[in-house]
Amino acid sequence: MARERIISATSTGEEETRFNYALRPERFAQYVGQEPLIRKLSIAVQAAKARKEPVEHVLLHGPPGLGKTTLAHVVANEMGAKVHVTSGPVLSKPADMVGILNALQPGDVLFIDEIHRLSAVIEEYLYPAMEDFKVDITLDSGAHARSVTIPLPPFTLIGATTRIGLITGPMRSRFGLPLHLEFYDPASLEKILRANAIQMKVESEAAAISEIARRARGTPRVANRLLRRVRDYASVEADHKLTLEVTKAALKLEGIDDRGLDDLDRGLLRILIDMYNGGPAGMEAIAASMGEESETLVDVVEPYLLQTGFLIRTRQGRRATKLAYDHLGLKYNPPAESGDELFT
Repeated sequence: MARERIISATSTGEEETRFNYALRPERFAQYVGQEPLIRKLSIAVQAAKARKEPVEHVLLHGPPGLGKTTLAHVVANEMGAKVHVTSGPVLSKPADMVGILNALQPGDVLFIDEIHRLSAVIEEYLYPAMEDFKVDITLDSGAHARSVTIPLPPFTLIGATTRIGLITGPMRSRFGLPLHLEFYDPASLEKILRANAIQMKVESEAAAISEIARRARGTPRVANRLLRRVRDYASVEADHKLTLEVTKAALKLEGIDDRGLDDLDRGLLRILIDMYNGGPAGMEAIAASMGEESETLVDVVEPYLLQTGFLIRTRQGRRATKLAYDHLGLKYNPPAESGDELFT
């Protein structure tokens, strides 16, 4: 059962995408957070420009909403190139892939979101394109079949994925720069929110911005969405000004607690504690008990609960921590010794 979540890091549609695009940084110097990653990318771009070559192929992986698409545009801007955006599920036929590759100009950036969802056939077309800048197509069929090689201009492929484990080994090995995006710290999110509040012409107190950043789950997309919701609340209830009290009232109305958890997060923890005695339990079982899809819980809910220490993963399944019990106001019952080993 799908449900819309204000704190979901997944984009809610074209309108939000257009809104966030207007707030995106265009250069490395404007980018806030992800300092080690930005440093690596910046060096790669500067070296490529000095050699007058395209940047190595880049694989960006990490939870949704952390800026993978933004980084692709920044790299293109730094290289003075055009970016072509597509996604794995869209590329269903070889002709789709060949058409996109043929449209590339020297130095262009091809950004493929959800690259882990590429079919095996599409991957086979990408291998020679990534390595040798060429693509082989078959004309006709049967006895009249013949293969034609089409040369391609040098380009940079930037792939983005939330599930790097689903990318095949041969595909992964063709990326020269595999980079992991981390959750943002509250200080970085505050900088992003302050800049965006100015662009949105929103009058805000520093404490209000800090409160939004603290509850934004380390994710810029969530932070921007919360900022818009609080702005709307303030425009109706508080003379358009974002104060700390107004911000707390707006987030309470949305069901977001002081740790950034919503009903779905708390629901997962309660199911794990109430039905499975705190765990360990498999995510498939938890999802069935909640009436949710396991992929939704694994991709969207679990990463933040793991990162904040409410949940741990063991070989036997997920287990709620004492922090989760305390947050829900429940009595903690330490698990019996079972030889669980944590996943690393």
